[in-house]
Amino acid sequence: MDLRKLKTLIDLVSESNISELEITEADGKVRIVKQDGSVMVPMGQVMQAPMAAAPVAPPPAAPAAVAAAPAAETGHPVKSPMVGTFYRSSSPNAKAFVEVGQTIKEGEPICIIEAMKIMNEIEADKSGTVTKILVENGQPVEFGQALFIIE
Repeated sequence: MDLRKLKTLIDLVSESNISELEITEADGKVRIVKQDGSVMVPMGQVMQAPMAAAPVAPPPAAPAAVAAAPAAETGHPVKSPMVGTFYRSSSPNAKAFVEVGQTIKEGEPICIIEAMKIMNEIEADKSGTVTKILVENGQPVEFGQALFIIE
């Protein structure tokens, strides 16, 4: 089971009323148990056991990176409304919706996020000039992740 999938499962358990979740796949078994508001991930028969410690280590570093980003970026961040795959254009051969330096209007399409095989057109939530594109074409994005900076 890959790290991204494991983190998603841990987040699901911690944000829900589920107290225990067990999943068995070809490469092993994962059991996540929530106790007293904290999530514990005991793993058994997993071929990728070292990954169990990985979700614990990144969270302390992540807030520092997130805290540094707003200080470095000025302007209005356009954030992803969902988890999915970011695309700058409607098809591989099409022109990108927006480029750095381009002036856009509120409600204008600026990118597409593919989620569950559905292409979701994302519109600008503010008028202004695109000063920075923070995500590469085809890159996975998280809910609330900044995609563009508009000034």
